[in-house]
Amino acid sequence: MAFSSLVAKHLREVHFGKNWTWVDLKTTLEDVDLKMATTQIQDLNTIATLVCHMHYYVERQMAVLAGGPLEGTDKDSFATPDFQTEAEWQAFLAKVWADAETLAQAIEQLPDEKLHEIFVQEKYGTYYRNLTGVTEHFYYHMGQIVLLKKLMG
Repeated sequence: MAFSSLVAKHLREVHFGKNWTWVDLKTTLEDVDLKMATTQIQDLNTIATLVCHMHYYVERQMAVLAGGPLEGTDKDSFATPDFQTEAEWQAFLAKVWADAETLAQAIEQLPDEKLHEIFVQEKYGTYYRNLTGVTEHFYYHMGQIVLLKKLMG
């Protein structure tokens, strides 16, 4: 199996399951409705904000792998739409799942040598660092989501 396929597999596993931790984003969010997703607890990020933040990085990586520029800021990465209905929230989650699969497929198409190349600018490190880093980042925020759900009962 190509190494790029393993990187893609790791991204799929954080989203859809069967990873070493047995925790994945889709299962974690399956019982989160709009009310729960937008409930503010003290000064913590909402679940919706965390999911939007995670998805932001998927979109940025998809753009680069499609040959586009890396555009965005850390501040923009926490922007959250004003979801008004459950249908809007569910449509957003459907986009999250579809984009995760699109990114995984794009990663699988990369030759393994590309993983050692600089990702856009030297300050960002290699493709490998960025593509695996986003998965690590997701586990961090997924832990926050799990804790928020526990706080909500």
